[in-house]
Amino acid sequence: MLSGCSVSSLAARFAFFPPEPATYAVRKDEATGRLVASGVPRDNALDVLLVDTRRGNKVVAFYFRNPCARLTLLYSHGNAADLGQLYDLFVQLKVNLKINLMGYDYSGYGASTGKPSEENTYADIEAVYQCLETEYGISQEDIILYGQSVGSGPTLHLASRLPRLRGVVLHSAILSGLRVVCHVNFTLCFDIYKNVKKIKKVKCPVLVIHGTDDDVVNWSHGKELWKLAREPYDPLWIKGGGHCNLELYPDFIRHLSRFIREMETITTKIRLKKIRQSLQPRKKAHRTNTATTTTFTANCCCRIRVRKPTCPSCNFSCGCCGLRNCFTFRFLRCCHSCFSCGSCCSCRSCFKCCCCGDAR
Repeated sequence: MLSGCSVSSLAARFAFFPPEPATYAVRKDEATGRLVASGVPRDNALDVLLVDTRRGNKVVAFYFRNPCARLTLLYSHGNAADLGQLYDLFVQLKVNLKINLMGYDYSGYGASTGKPSEENTYADIEAVYQCLETEYGISQEDIILYGQSVGSGPTLHLASRLPRLRGVVLHSAILSGLRVVCHVNFTLCFDIYKNVKKIKKVKCPVLVIHGTDDDVVNWSHGKELWKLAREPYDPLWIKGGGHCNLELYPDFIRHLSRFIREMETITTKIRLKKIRQSLQPRKKAHRTNTATTTTFTANCCCRIRVRKPTCPSCNFSCGCCGLRNCFTFRFLRCCHSCFSCGSCCSCRSCFKCCCCGDAR
């Protein structure tokens, strides 16, 4: 019988299909000393990076700069592509969405070292996110995480740990690896990418995009993730869309652009206010009929409820509310010797007239 780790390793073999050979290579330009990628067009607005991960691998990342950008998209791609194949798509997204874009290859993909696995992809996205922070000074408040297919796994892993993200996009995302293969409604210990649990921890708006005719990851995955999101954005269900062709539909870029524009208008102050409100426990409201009474709590053992005067200029001479009508006492938590305790209720501050404020 296979152990959980053995089954998890076996599942990884079916989850990752890196293109062989890689569609690009990375080398250092002798003239500039910078890293460049062969196999893709040269672009002065493109930075090619090698990022070290906590698991000892070096992953390749492409950073596309847009001078008009206010937000940055961190893109985690599907299981059968590398950066060379995605270059044209990244350029189009950068221009059409007016964003900076960081794409990266998982360990074992493209020119990245190591082997692909669930844990490696988690380390990969963590390292690339840290690179955005340290090398480019981009904070999580200005980042939108984008996960396509298997890329939804590392995306939700990171999103569940960053409480101040601007937003998340899930493109043909999976509930979990086991649910894709076996169509079950439960999770086992060796299941990979348990997005069905992690989506509940994401504290920012989540846009879900899925094709209704997806024959790789059923549409039900997208619908369930949208239902489980704490802050779901209007989803995009592309009628007739498959698993790898959603970018060809006009609604795709139109809906995604609207999401980006709305995320730009959400200021950091508003986001932090919403986060603090969601973290605060709900306080029970003290129900008092404020239309007829005002409650004062003095520094003694009695609570006094004072009626408001019937006229704004009440001075005890108008006849509308004499002294008897002015005060209504209700004693709570009083001892039997309340009026003889000397220091409890005989103080001048305990009894105040609602009409003129004089102590009696």
